Amino acid sequence: MDANKSENAEAALPRILVVDDDIELCELLREYLEPEGFRIDVAYNGADGLERALSGDFTLVVLDVMLPQVEGFEALRRIRQKTLLPVIMLTARGDDVDRIHGLEIGADDYLMKPFNPRELAARIQAVLRRSALPATEAVLQVPKTIVLGDIELDQGARTVRRKNRELDLTSVEFDLLAFFLKTPGHVVSRDDMVKAVLRRELVSFDRSIDVHVSNLRRKLGPAPDGGDRIRAIRGVGYVYVLPGKARNR
Repeated sequence: MDANKSENAEAALPRILVVDDDIELCELLREYLEPEGFRIDVAYNGADGLERALSGDFTLVVLDVMLPQVEGFEALRRIRQKTLLPVIMLTARGDDVDRIHGLEIGADDYLMKPFNPRELAARIQAVLRRSALPATEAVLQVPKTIVLGDIELDQGARTVRRKNRELDLTSVEFDLLAFFLKTPGHVVSRDDMVKAVLRRELVSFDRSIDVHVSNLRRKLGPAPDGGDRIRAIRGVGYVYVLPGKARNR
C-alpha cells in the first residue's frame, strides 16, 4: 500500500523534459530539480526531444536553441503546430535576437546561459502556475465571457474571436489579452503585466512582455476604426484602447 502511495505521489509530480546536448548540464539540472519536486527526463538532440515533447507525456519542456539534428527554434515551431505545451527556451547568446525570435514563435519564457538552476526552477514554477490558473479562474471568476468591441474572449473555453472568427493565440497571449480586457482604457505598467501574466518579477533588460504584446497586437489586427487596439505609453507600459463600454456576460 505504501509503495502504491509512493508511486501515485511520484506520478502526480510535474514531468519536465530537458532537451540539451550538454550532458553535464542535463545531469546538473536533474540533480537540482528532482529534489524541488519535478520528474526529469532528458533528450540530447532535437529530433528525439521533438518526438518526446509531442508524445503528450510531459508537463513542460526546457528546450535549448543550439541542438543537433533539429535545432531548437524548428523544434519549437513544430511543437506549436500541434500543442500548447509550455516551453522555456535556453540560449547561450548574449543579444536579444534568439530570445525575441523564440518568443515570437511561441516560447512561454526564456533563460540565458549560464544560469542559476534555482532561477530555472522559479521560472518553471511560474509558467506552470500560469498554465494551471485559468481552470480555477473559469470556475471562480464571473463573468465567463468578456466582449469588448469586436473581440469576444471566453475564459472557460480559452478561446478568442474577432468578428466571430477564432484567433490562434498562445497561452501567454490569451492571458495577456484577458488582462487587457479586464482593464480597458487604463494604463498598465510593464511590471504589473509581468506579475499578472508571466507570474514573476520584472528584471532589468527583460523585454519578453513587449514581444508578447507585439505578437498579440499583430494577431488582433487594427481596431474597426483602423486605429491601434493596444498603445504603448512611453516609459510606463500599455493601454488597451476603449472603443466603447465593455460588455460582460
